[in-house]
Amino acid sequence: MNREELVQEISKKSGVTQKDAASILSALIETIEQTVSKGKRVTLVGFGTFEARKRAARMGRNPQNGKELKIPARTVPAFSAGKRFKVTVNGK
Repeated sequence: MNREELVQEISKKSGVTQKDAASILSALIETIEQTVSKGKRVTLVGFGTFEARKRAARMGRNPQNGKELKIPARTVPAFSAGKRFKVTVNGK
């Protein structure tokens, strides 16, 4: 499902226009991105948690020539699925 299909589904299930659904989806995504970029968590009970995780610096290899290279530390976005979401996906 792409973004346009998601907007159509949200519009159908909530009874709002597709324009309003697209606006709501954009606001949701923007809010999650801004909150996580500040180092805070966004928890949607039953669905999951969005958070920033730190990755330590490490040594890696260039696959083209096999030379070692240092991969710097960085912060990456992460999502942990909630219990209800896991159960739904698992089909139980």
